[in-house]
Amino acid sequence: MRPLGDLAIAGSGATAIYLLHHIASGIAELSEVLDSITIFERTSLAGYGMPYHPETTDIHNMSNISSEEIPALPESFVDWLRRTDEDQLRAWNIDPAEIDPSVVYPRLALGAYLHAQYRTLVDRITAAGVPITERTDSNVEDIVPDEDGSRYHMETSRGERETFDTVVIATGHMWSEEDDPARGYYGSPWPIFKILPPEGAHHRRTIGTLGASLSAFDVVSSLAHRHGAFQREGKRLRYHPNPGTESFNLVMHSLDGSLPHLQFDQVEPLRVIYRHVDREGLLGLRDEEGFLRLSTYFDAVCRPALIDAFTKDEKPLIAQKLSSPTFTVEDFVELMTERHDYEDAFAGMRVEMKPAKKSVENHRPIHWMEVVDDLLYTLNFHAELLPAEDHLVLKGVVMPFVMSVIAALPLPSAHELLALHEAGKLEIVAGRAAVDSASSESDVTVVQVDDGDATREVRYGMFVDCSGQRALEVEEYPFPSLVESGKVRKARAPFLSDARYRELEEEGENPHLFEDSTGRFLHTGGVDIDAAYRLVGANGEADPALYDLAFPHTSGVRPYSYGLQACSATAEIVVGAWLEAIEEREEVDGDLSEATERYTEI
Repeated sequence: MRPLGDLAIAGSGATAIYLLHHIASGIAELSEVLDSITIFERTSLAGYGMPYHPETTDIHNMSNISSEEIPALPESFVDWLRRTDEDQLRAWNIDPAEIDPSVVYPRLALGAYLHAQYRTLVDRITAAGVPITERTDSNVEDIVPDEDGSRYHMETSRGERETFDTVVIATGHMWSEEDDPARGYYGSPWPIFKILPPEGAHHRRTIGTLGASLSAFDVVSSLAHRHGAFQREGKRLRYHPNPGTESFNLVMHSLDGSLPHLQFDQVEPLRVIYRHVDREGLLGLRDEEGFLRLSTYFDAVCRPALIDAFTKDEKPLIAQKLSSPTFTVEDFVELMTERHDYEDAFAGMRVEMKPAKKSVENHRPIHWMEVVDDLLYTLNFHAELLPAEDHLVLKGVVMPFVMSVIAALPLPSAHELLALHEAGKLEIVAGRAAVDSASSESDVTVVQVDDGDATREVRYGMFVDCSGQRALEVEEYPFPSLVESGKVRKARAPFLSDARYRELEEEGENPHLFEDSTGRFLHTGGVDIDAAYRLVGANGEADPALYDLAFPHTSGVRPYSYGLQACSATAEIVVGAWLEAIEEREEVDGDLSEATERYTEI
């Protein structure tokens, strides 16, 4: 294979940590083609990752993942916690006597764990003869190709310019929205400290969030703890506001006025790509033109798995509906959405608390939720087989539903939300909310809320966009020289039907349609990669020296990210491709049919 030579890794978060883990596992073979590794990290502390970084999050933000759900690293999270100093555990609000692999812990604890694993992996690789250089406080601002495109120069915020043979982009989250503190608007909640009041002070106005996601709950929790106290009274958690906080209130804006599902127990906490179908079976579902249709995947893979799951969950009526061949994926989403469509979202959460508590505390799995997650995880790693027509359904119908199921809220967080609502401090508002960017008012963010019947104006002393990470456009790609040199192109899915393309074009409501000499396409978001995560350029060819593993960049090709598990799988696919190329003395193969051979080993 083409030697990796001097390898640069942009970013040192979870994806980079798992990349180092898989490199360390194959270091005997990789040391033949790998000369050195340089890691660039924009913050002063490497090996944490944005969601778990002490400069980003605080003690009241929960990690939303338990030890048993974290893919293997040198040491498990729960084992690491058990040997951690008791004073440190208590500082993280962890009882040393009650450490359990199924419990969700604060993000700061998980970040410290990831950092410890990072340090272990750096030491292991270095001891194996591959030197590692760490560049902290060193944000990569551009990646500049040589004239012949064979090597790349990493240009950083510190004025550094270093040259490498291979580059892996693992920059993780990227928030392109800018803050406007003068009117109390924040384009993301991170770092969380920017929205907190000074020590001993209080916010004295209503604060709104765009979205009722896990990020919004982080905002709610961090602010609530600084404006009052939660106390257990009998079987209920109560919230007692501090004196002088009468005007402090929180409002979450959600399109449909709903809250996510609650944490549930699982049979298999770790996802695998081929659980409900094997490689041959899935690839065999492609039609004559090589496409995997969403309806075919639902009929052949999802339907039988879901029928079995609902039968185990003792929900025979849903299993019966699924048994009808005319019951589609859209019908399934509509049915399950209606079943959890409460007029009062907080009352609905209290209704769902009982089965969720029984599931978690008694280890009783909710099979259908786990199976839905499994099925989308499998589809994620084959999404390039879908035509544009199915990507529209996936993004517009399936993904919003699945994210409400899978973004499972830990029960302690749910108890806090209910306590805040009962105390009159938290509300949720349905409707499409948009910040009025034309407003010239200072010290206030004006939000237009359209509930389908009318549009009204709401003013907030602070408004935080918690709508989540969106796929970036190619023009926003953070390394301008790669765009200018044609090293990247739009991620795309071809249309099966010219008529459907023309129909959407005439409607004029989809800005992501485009055509070139090769056909008509839907821009699925972000940049194009092959199945080995190599960037695909304007010429349609993958660059053997450029890999992009950052979800915001690649979500058009890999639309579903399952947190740390996706980080591990992605890194393992890349390193597996390197090891296979070394063994077969060939170049890395980015063809999906070949890559799926590696999927079977993950």
